[in-house]
Amino acid sequence: MKRQKMAVAPAPAPEGPALFDLLSEEIVFMILDFLDEDPLDRKAFSLVCRSFLALESRHRKSLRPLRAEHLPTALARYPGAAALDLSLCPRVTDASLAVVAAARGDALRSLDLSRSRFFTASGLMGLASRCRGLLELDLSNATEMRDSAAAAVAEFKNLEKLRLARCKSVTDIGVGCIAVGCRKLRLLSLKWCLGVGDLGVGLVAVKCKEIRSLDLSYLPISNKCLPSIMKLQYLEELVLEGCFGIDDECPVILKDGCKSLKVLDMSSCQNITHVGSSSITNGAGCLQHLALAYGSPVTFALAASLKRLSMLESVKLDGCMVTTSGLKAIGNCCLSLTGLSLSKCSGVTDDGLSFLVTKHKQLKRLDITCCRKITDVSIAHITSLCAGLTSLRMESCSHVPKEAFVLIGQRCHALEELDLTDNEVDDEGLKSIARCSKLSILKLGICLNITDEGLSHIGKSCSKLVELDLYRSAGITGLGIQEVARGCPSLETVNVSYCNDITDASLISLSKCKRLKTLEIRGCPLITSLGLAAIAVHCRQLSKLDIKKCCNIDDAGMIPLAHFSQNLRQINLSYTSVTDVGLLSLASISCLQSMTILHLKGLTPSGLAAALLACGGLTKVKLQASFKVVLPQPLFEHLEARGCLFHWRNKVLQAELDPKCWKLLLEDVMH
Repeated sequence: MKRQKMAVAPAPAPEGPALFDLLSEEIVFMILDFLDEDPLDRKAFSLVCRSFLALESRHRKSLRPLRAEHLPTALARYPGAAALDLSLCPRVTDASLAVVAAARGDALRSLDLSRSRFFTASGLMGLASRCRGLLELDLSNATEMRDSAAAAVAEFKNLEKLRLARCKSVTDIGVGCIAVGCRKLRLLSLKWCLGVGDLGVGLVAVKCKEIRSLDLSYLPISNKCLPSIMKLQYLEELVLEGCFGIDDECPVILKDGCKSLKVLDMSSCQNITHVGSSSITNGAGCLQHLALAYGSPVTFALAASLKRLSMLESVKLDGCMVTTSGLKAIGNCCLSLTGLSLSKCSGVTDDGLSFLVTKHKQLKRLDITCCRKITDVSIAHITSLCAGLTSLRMESCSHVPKEAFVLIGQRCHALEELDLTDNEVDDEGLKSIARCSKLSILKLGICLNITDEGLSHIGKSCSKLVELDLYRSAGITGLGIQEVARGCPSLETVNVSYCNDITDASLISLSKCKRLKTLEIRGCPLITSLGLAAIAVHCRQLSKLDIKKCCNIDDAGMIPLAHFSQNLRQINLSYTSVTDVGLLSLASISCLQSMTILHLKGLTPSGLAAALLACGGLTKVKLQASFKVVLPQPLFEHLEARGCLFHWRNKVLQAELDPKCWKLLLEDVMH
């Protein structure tokens, strides 16, 4: 006789309201604010119940959809979203903008179209007529945008921030319309708007009196428009980088006005000599940040002129010829520097740099990348006098001996960023650097003297590490990576490219880093699909993956990626063993936008065509040029109409060099 199952009575429902029902919406929103760091946390919250879903929908203030066809659903679900980022949508048509206008109307405050295409002036005009409350608009990279579209932008009367970088077809006429229509502008970027000259910029300066930030980088302007700019009484940031039409008269003009200016960037202004640069400081007493990178030599006169800038906090002189007398003058004249960048400056010596840091003990950020003449003398002075450094970048300081790196760890415990790429640091140096427990960014690429022993100290002591770069550091194996993975659970970016001894065990260890977003493992021949599968299963936030030249990764690695890595946006599959099947499986990743597919032996033209058609969100694909002639032209036309751009390469497969041999070749090129 069969035993009858006893019916289990359901648990009695708790009397009274649920605990969350007792909380006000404001308190729940405060709780949701703490979930912004990890999007998966917000998703988990919204899946608890319908009331949580409704709360999360009302709380969300910004949206970043992947495709324009998702707009109606997304806008309906999140009625409180006033900021809309469509930069991930390759195809945004006038119809898409009409959907936005109808759904949000005057409630829309911010719209980002910086990487979107296919909308026209008509679409912008319709948007302007219904979204009168728009405060911020980004149209960067709209290379086909013309003056008619700029005239439509002018209808956003309340606009405060407008970015038009690389809108190369817009001319003075279009910018003039914007200047007349958008009188409330506080930020305007015209970087690389090659059709805009003195007339357009002058109109902006005359009509838009509220401007605080103005970016005119690489515009064909001259000194003629500068007097009008200098009359902007609220201007705080002015970027004139790469304005070749500006010459030594510019500093003379600057001295006559703009007392509010705090940030000035005149990098790459090649027609301004050291004479003109020395005059820049005459009328900018409130200046806090000055960039003169890739300009005239830093002479004693130029450095001495900085004495007039009593509020100066940072100076950027990258790529300039620097003299010892110039560095000493900076040391004597600038009393409050917290940031100094001398990246790729020829002429930086121990004498000049050591003197400078004795005068600027409060430095927080120092960049001495490629200052190849400095030695341990400079490092000794920097570490002993600037103990409060939070960022030290010293890539390719080839004359600094390994003993000097021990000093960094002994003295600079506040460091959060350290770049030692291409240096002589060894395990003893890393053991000392491990004392810098606040490190979040550590770059050790092309450091051929380090091994797992040194890296293990980093893993045990630097628990806040977010980014680790070990590019071509051939002494690193899986043991070191395992220690880092165990001790640094917050890692988001890892680069172990061309570390030949990295195996699947390393990736299995890294899979414990749940926040991992970028993984570069190119040129690691021992890694197989097994290790990649572990990353795919456990690192759900992975968005960028480079497995180029991982010849043992095949279709078996693509299947887990397709199933679990739904946030993947960029992948490099070149020189792997992936075939048609693996490539086609990636079509299920709706976020995927960029693929590099070179020298895949198992890839056929028909398989490639099927995969390209199935991956509906692609915006950029790098392909071997041989496919261009074997695939039908209508296929490419169809994909380009969807918003996908193709980059054709004709690379020949080359044998990989030994890391030490590779470094010797690099040094030959540099010298």
